[in-house]
Amino acid sequence: MIDIDPGLIVGGLLVGFIVGLTGMGGGALMTPMLIFVFRVDPLVAVSSDIVASLFMKPAGAIVHLRRRTVNLQLVLWLCLGSVPAAFCGVFLIRALPFGDSLDEALQIILGIALLMAATMLVVRATLGMVQHRRALGEGPARLSNAEVVVRKVPTVILGVVAGLLVGMTSVGSGSIIIVALLMLYPALKASNLVGTDLVQAVPLVAAASLGHVLYGEFELGLTVSLLVGAIPGAWFGAQVSSRAPGGLIRRALAILLLASGLKLLGASVTVVAVAAVGALVLGNLAWVIVRERLKKRPPPSATAEPPTAAPATAEPASVTKDSTESS
Repeated sequence: MIDIDPGLIVGGLLVGFIVGLTGMGGGALMTPMLIFVFRVDPLVAVSSDIVASLFMKPAGAIVHLRRRTVNLQLVLWLCLGSVPAAFCGVFLIRALPFGDSLDEALQIILGIALLMAATMLVVRATLGMVQHRRALGEGPARLSNAEVVVRKVPTVILGVVAGLLVGMTSVGSGSIIIVALLMLYPALKASNLVGTDLVQAVPLVAAASLGHVLYGEFELGLTVSLLVGAIPGAWFGAQVSSRAPGGLIRRALAILLLASGLKLLGASVTVVAVAAVGALVLGNLAWVIVRERLKKRPPPSATAEPPTAAPATAEPASVTKDSTESS
């Protein structure tokens, strides 16, 4: 019989809500929560989190496939690198010569991955503010399917790196790939960016899940408890996301990832607190500076001269007059 833990249900609900609200942060939040709050072994936390993600990703992917906001060519080339790499990541974490210090080594790798994810969140928020001229981040995604020239080799390499990270730490399927895609393909619209990332994450997470079910430390009861809360939480978060300022939430998420990463790397509570407060102060200061600069820069539509249109009644009037005279 599967043991359902109410505490894990609440934790899954909160993480699922944040994922639905921001589109990011699943593995980067779930695994540290399991390690720090519920005292789960790191390898068990990674395995269970990845399997839980397998049931969370398809919902958003199906929505974007229906809206035709997925670049299937990018998905193909990403998966060529990420799927085998994610499966191999499970073996790699066990094959590395850590011996009895496997949990400690996994915490260090996970901490580095969280710091990378926090950095990527900041980069994405900054690019979104500049690109869309919005102080709170990206604007609403438009229904479109932008055509881009696929850079095959860099895309496959990105898939390999992300796949290894996901297989080893459960972090990277969203927070790292989505920013790297934005840098590789700046012409890709926001809707295509998110849709492509979600669809490629399904086979990526599936490969990593298979590896962890077969050779990892997957626990069924823990995963089911997370899913009971995470699935409705993700749905509710997606409903709220159209009304909430996602830019503010991503900044808070970046600070949380920074603190979690430093803690996993062995930093003291004092260092973690100082870093979090410093990021909060400096981040808000940088946000104010960027916001003021965006206010001073008029949007492109304001600088362009509006086209001079002829009076709408002029043409019909002359036609009417001519037709009257001819009759």
